[in-house]
Amino acid sequence: MDEKENVILIISDTFRHDLLFENFVVKKNVRAKTPYLNRFAKESLVFTRAYHASFPTVPNRHDTLTGRYTFIYSDWAPLPRDERVLSLMLKEKEYTSVMIADTPHILKDGYHFDRGFDAWVWIRGQENDRYRTDPIDVQLPCSPQKLRNVKTTIQHMRNNAYRLVEEDWIPAKTAKTAAEWLEKNYKRKFFMYIDFFDPHEPWDPPRWYIDMYDPDYEGEEVTYPVYGPTDYLSKEELEHCRAMYAGEATLVDRWIGFLLEKIDELGLFENTTVIFTADHGFYLGEHNLIGKSIIMGDAHGLAPLYEEVAHIPLLIRLSDNIGKKHQIIENLVQTPDITATILDIAGVVGETQIEGFSLLPLARGEDLEFRDFAVSSPSIIRGVRSGLRPTITTDEWALILASQESPKMEEVEYTMIVDGEPRILKPFGKIETELYNLRKDPKQQYNVLEDNKDIAKELRDMFIDFLYEKGAKEEYIVPWKNCKGID
Repeated sequence: MDEKENVILIISDTFRHDLLFENFVVKKNVRAKTPYLNRFAKESLVFTRAYHASFPTVPNRHDTLTGRYTFIYSDWAPLPRDERVLSLMLKEKEYTSVMIADTPHILKDGYHFDRGFDAWVWIRGQENDRYRTDPIDVQLPCSPQKLRNVKTTIQHMRNNAYRLVEEDWIPAKTAKTAAEWLEKNYKRKFFMYIDFFDPHEPWDPPRWYIDMYDPDYEGEEVTYPVYGPTDYLSKEELEHCRAMYAGEATLVDRWIGFLLEKIDELGLFENTTVIFTADHGFYLGEHNLIGKSIIMGDAHGLAPLYEEVAHIPLLIRLSDNIGKKHQIIENLVQTPDITATILDIAGVVGETQIEGFSLLPLARGEDLEFRDFAVSSPSIIRGVRSGLRPTITTDEWALILASQESPKMEEVEYTMIVDGEPRILKPFGKIETELYNLRKDPKQQYNVLEDNKDIAKELRDMFIDFLYEKGAKEEYIVPWKNCKGID
């Protein structure tokens, strides 16, 4: 690669893959708009089958900064001090690295995902960030019973109570901070990591972004919904949740567009690769769920990782020096591959811990048999007590795998996912193995396990082999040797 190949990595938390190209339906005849990213995609490599590996927010960043499938040995936890991270790997090639983030969970409470960066900026105020204590009186947007966490909702509203114009919203602050850094540092050889928490809830974009999708709504606004079955929401409330989510995504798109314009103004596209992706998606009524887990009071259970959550967007606009432009790539790719690609662009070799594969050969038309399957999973180190079900995805199939092992519920164990608040691990609903033919049933409405058990067993065996290959402990592998519906 060129001696001065820069990289900008943009992660947008909870940004569903179908928000791109107007594929996300808010309600009848209304679709989410992301015009800046759609325009960006026209000059990018578009990966149509990208999947997260470790789930959710913090484990995903752990994968990204280490290039590993960290769910096999870690959980929602601070970044280990003894692991080599991307910023340090790039330092050996004399990169200046900067993190600009408004996602609180990777920075607050000693999580230290800023480690190794030459500079970092935390844009304060998202979700339960302990940022402000005023205004004292806050009016909730809906009945407290519909909110996942009343205290967090109040904290977020206090954090953002004094906004007057769009530039006061956090995505705008994050994008403007990144643009200002580029103006001052664009002549350096750099790696920039930008982490937008939106469109993660609480959903509170400027009013006109919501009116863009649901202008006549007059009911309660469930901005921070209880995770789980949608039965507590009316049809109108659920549609309005989709509208608020779409509005938040359009807001993020607008400010990513601002940042892309700045990159262009500075002439950086010549020698700068820009990557856009997400950590996971979000259910908004699909599978009768809202959220990405199931939270009931002080208990937390894991929901299956269907396409709406496991499938992520991935756009890579390679620098003009590299020369590869717009291309649709349908190979299965995963988050650790992004790390490997950044290292390949930077000319870093010999990092033996990297478990992903560079995506540059795919851009050149090489290695067409890139990966047979993708694995997406919460941490496996706490066993199956939360209803844990990894998802194994191939070109045709998606297997959601449930162990036959019975959780020892007499032992209380806590999790910090999905927001850093401790909750007791507990399974909810019927925990079963599910198999879907994605070609015939992309919305995963028909579980065809009964007629395809041989395929499910083959995918399960591939998963077990994967765990051994990645060095998972035997005690973490054992539960998956006997699975519901196939053994």
